[in-house]
Amino acid sequence: MPDVSVLDVRLNGRAIATLTHLQGDRTIFAFNEDYVGDANRPTLSLSYKDNLGGLITNSRPTQRVVPPFFSNLLPEGHLRRYLAERAGVNPQREFFLLWMLGQDLPGALSIHPAEGEALPPGVAEDLPDNARPNAYRFSLAGVQLKFSALESGHKSGGLTIPAEGVGGSWIVKLPSQQFAGVPENEFSMMRLASMIGMDVPAIELIDLDAISGMPEGIGELKGQALAVSRFDRTADGPVHTEDFAQVFGVFPDDKYKRASYANIGRVIGTETGDAGIAEYIRRLVFSALIGNGDMHLKNWSLIYPDSRTAALSPAYDLVSTIPYIVGEDTSALNYSRTKKMTELNTEELRYMAAKALLPEKLVIDTATETVQRFREAWETEKKNLPIAEKATSMIDAHAPMVPLYRELS
Repeated sequence: MPDVSVLDVRLNGRAIATLTHLQGDRTIFAFNEDYVGDANRPTLSLSYKDNLGGLITNSRPTQRVVPPFFSNLLPEGHLRRYLAERAGVNPQREFFLLWMLGQDLPGALSIHPAEGEALPPGVAEDLPDNARPNAYRFSLAGVQLKFSALESGHKSGGLTIPAEGVGGSWIVKLPSQQFAGVPENEFSMMRLASMIGMDVPAIELIDLDAISGMPEGIGELKGQALAVSRFDRTADGPVHTEDFAQVFGVFPDDKYKRASYANIGRVIGTETGDAGIAEYIRRLVFSALIGNGDMHLKNWSLIYPDSRTAALSPAYDLVSTIPYIVGEDTSALNYSRTKKMTELNTEELRYMAAKALLPEKLVIDTATETVQRFREAWETEKKNLPIAEKATSMIDAHAPMVPLYRELS
């Protein structure tokens, strides 16, 4: 294999930087000079923004993995292994995995080989006979088995998972083989969030037989799939996004560490103003009430509608996790001093607001409104939602255990 390979990093089609793979499996990231010198440059990530608002241009080389911002673009767990196997790439060698999956990344970013090679040098001869290098080139960060899909042209509707090339404007989240009813659970919680006033994308539950192009080798699946409209795809083209693991410059394995909800809130307060703060508090309180213990750094994102200014992205991955983790009432991150949902009271919320430099009145008023709307919407709609009866009963038992539920009702 040659000593050096280069990937172009493109944002909205514009080459802004390079990733260079060196001997010894090291990767170096560098911005292009014209991007550095552009006063109106589009934002790649807040992790490259210094305390004065300038661009951080010095990056340390990484070994075997790519820098954190790019590592977080790649899928994790079973989904990574599945796509890497299909592409014929070692799932741990992130530079080459990014090479193969970089045509349809989250947001408005894409990765292209600088020399135009279809395959990384030295990789082609190592491919297994049944590998399809161009298959499933799109990458969706996360662990759950999910694929980007196109709307079917058939009158009966449905979605199509493309066999190769870029995906479409929907994400298809397939049923879990480990936990029953996850798509129905997420659909119900997302719908409830919308009723309460949160910003959520369009969602649909869809029968598996209405999805064409279902990948091979994923095992037997039961139940329905959840289709979620991609908020990073519009009629005018892709819109750039980044999750908070990227914002804080941490690797995916640290998505449950290295930051708290107060840390996230401080960034949102600084970058998005009162509207973003209120939406953040709504989701935080709502997640505690439904028992969502998986709102880690990658489940919060920023979006850049004008390519430069951050806003809180629409909500996603709102799931009640308590039906799957019995007796677990801890959140993914510390609020400020505690991770216990059963300790999330107004005092903790005020403390978190102070640590995050958020307006206390806005935080408490928003939390109060959220609790009251939740109580009304949940009691009215829970029998109409496609969530399992056991999960409904567990939310019924859990929500009153959250102090905010009692204090702000």
